[in-house]
Amino acid sequence: MRIIGLTGGIATGKSTVAAMLAERGAAVVDSDRVAREVVEPGTAGLAAVVSAFGDGVVDGTGRLDRARLAALIFADPGRRRRLEEILHPLIRTRTLELAAAATAAGPPLIAVDVPLLFEVGRQRDFPDGVMLVYADAATQLQRLREREGLDAEAAARRLAAQLPIDGKRSLATWVIDNRGSLAVTCDQVARWWAENAG
Repeated sequence: MRIIGLTGGIATGKSTVAAMLAERGAAVVDSDRVAREVVEPGTAGLAAVVSAFGDGVVDGTGRLDRARLAALIFADPGRRRRLEEILHPLIRTRTLELAAAATAAGPPLIAVDVPLLFEVGRQRDFPDGVMLVYADAATQLQRLREREGLDAEAAARRLAAQLPIDGKRSLATWVIDNRGSLAVTCDQVARWWAENAG
């Protein structure tokens, strides 16, 4: 059974490709979902975030205020690195546990969706390969502004928090180009599946 890393850049369409793989029978482990899980109320992750950033990052219900935390970390690279130091080890441990558990069901492929896979050096976790979902930086900015309702400066700051997407291409085992239509992306995934997992 092959276990691959799945990554991209912000607003490249990684979730779309993950869904296409799942439709074909892959088990998908979503690190974004794990990232939310490790900061649920009562977790050590949330306690560590509050300790580092203050009570202001928690809303009135005791849950992490993601918008407030995002405003802090995307305005200050030092704070962003501090958050990553807290959360990435927790997220890595949990995603690997979930990937190991998924093998019991015997899917033809397990795709572990890790948004910052190259940024945190996790390609070593996936010796079977890493799939990159690609869209050029201009497309990323446009999609990000539309999706999040951000102005150009805020969108550019979020994009700058990740490695440039073109640099990731040379690090990936496979590239799915998601600049075009959904049908074109689906065709690429279908061809990849037939060659690698079918």
